[in-house]
Amino acid sequence: MSTGTALATASRLEIIKRFIVVFLLLSLFGPQAHAAVIDAASSVEPAPAKFRFTYDNVTLPANEKMGFLGATLLFDLNDYISVGGASYGALVGQRGGFITLGVAAEGRLPLTDILEVNSGIFVGAGGGRGGLQLAGGGLMLRYHLGTHVKTWLGDFGAGVSYIDFPDGTIHSAQPYISYEYPFTTLIASGHHELPEWEGARLGRGHQSEQEFMTVFRSYIIPTGVLSDSGTPQHSSMHLMGVEWNKYLDDNLFVKVESEGAMGGQSSGYMQILFGLGYRLEIMDGTWLKVSSSLGVAGGGNVATGGGLIIDGVVSLQQRLGDNLFAEVSGGYVKVPETTFKAYSLAGKLGYHFFTPNAYDEPIASSDLSGFEPQHFRIRATHQTYLKADPDWRSIFPDLNVDLLGIQLDYFPHSNFYLTGQGIAAYKGKAGAYMTGLVGAGVHLPMFNTPLFIEAEGLLGAAGGGGLAVGGGLVWQANAGLGYQLMDDFSLLAQYGYMRAPKGKFRAKVLSLAFGYNFTLFTK
Repeated sequence: MSTGTALATASRLEIIKRFIVVFLLLSLFGPQAHAAVIDAASSVEPAPAKFRFTYDNVTLPANEKMGFLGATLLFDLNDYISVGGASYGALVGQRGGFITLGVAAEGRLPLTDILEVNSGIFVGAGGGRGGLQLAGGGLMLRYHLGTHVKTWLGDFGAGVSYIDFPDGTIHSAQPYISYEYPFTTLIASGHHELPEWEGARLGRGHQSEQEFMTVFRSYIIPTGVLSDSGTPQHSSMHLMGVEWNKYLDDNLFVKVESEGAMGGQSSGYMQILFGLGYRLEIMDGTWLKVSSSLGVAGGGNVATGGGLIIDGVVSLQQRLGDNLFAEVSGGYVKVPETTFKAYSLAGKLGYHFFTPNAYDEPIASSDLSGFEPQHFRIRATHQTYLKADPDWRSIFPDLNVDLLGIQLDYFPHSNFYLTGQGIAAYKGKAGAYMTGLVGAGVHLPMFNTPLFIEAEGLLGAAGGGGLAVGGGLVWQANAGLGYQLMDDFSLLAQYGYMRAPKGKFRAKVLSLAFGYNFTLFTK
């Protein structure tokens, strides 16, 4: 280890030590986290939100153009400020697989009932083809100033954006266009419980049907498909990810899917798909589903051209109970502008549920009879990878890697949670490295104080940035100390270890996360 690396490591460890001391001091005076009971006579306010697509035609060095598709989910804090998460991916040009993810904030000012101006910032990480030269460490900043018009079809907008990779060579100002779908959802800040009562129930028309599933997919790639370097593409690729479906009526649904390579010879490959589907019940508890999607994809030496990929799937779903289901699917995926194509086989395990449809008016708590409060936490996290094997990186092995990302935790029990995360490098000359992991953890409060300890194990896919992850399969174990600032917010410091079973990647992981607790109502 070089002197500079040793000093940086010592500095980070000292920060963690001080952070723990602050936790211990705050525990003498801090609040005790608890789940508040919602009174039957009260109501729950709907939370306004929006899902937005943007398109920026970014200028790269040598006047190369890259069409950048953005997908952003924003929640309104008040009438003027929104926050949320976002992802951007190359769609047109020569940089398929150039993908970033991060957090976004926006301010807005209504001018009329239908016209609004807005300005915001995105802070994220990632990269892709040419990542080290273009994205540097991977840090991405996007600023925008624009306007949009509200219509019954959604909100249409335009403006000017500036995209900056401070450590790389992308510094581009350009116009952008956007489409925004506004909606409301029933979210209670903090952790809440509903008392048992017999009251009015929301009818079927006031409920939103949804599905969330873990996906294990294999691509069978025919001969004649070439990799990005012009050599024959390996005959198979195995992916792992998640999928979310929301039903617009009893049969029609929209879907969002994200997966990364965890087996084969394409570590670093990632895809994010948006689609539309239809289901048909063929017998009690058994459904036939068809869907088509398009999105952004690339990395791992897979020839995805500008990044656009198209997918068609036929699935058979079998309900295993009131909520659980299993699903198998077969399909075909194609990149229109290259030779890449593949037959797709997938197995899925999912959770089926309903949430209240929230409109502009508050919903009386008594109307939520039959729904169960489900507790969640979202964490904005910073991680640092420290070398645990001399060959953990193919380039710059003495540099630590700093990462940013989002973690979502679901608490089926107050002491146990299921978790998923998306993390990307922003510093350490590892631009284009990303990881997507799922797992489970334990949460234990300490001695009736705001302190808590957590331990978790995760498994998933990773790749890019020169990290030696083999086929892409990685596992990670973390343990740490947290402090519940109030019922809504928490801080968590963790120490962990991460390994690629089929590669030489080994890393010690330091994490610091800011968490927000919230409650959804499902049945």
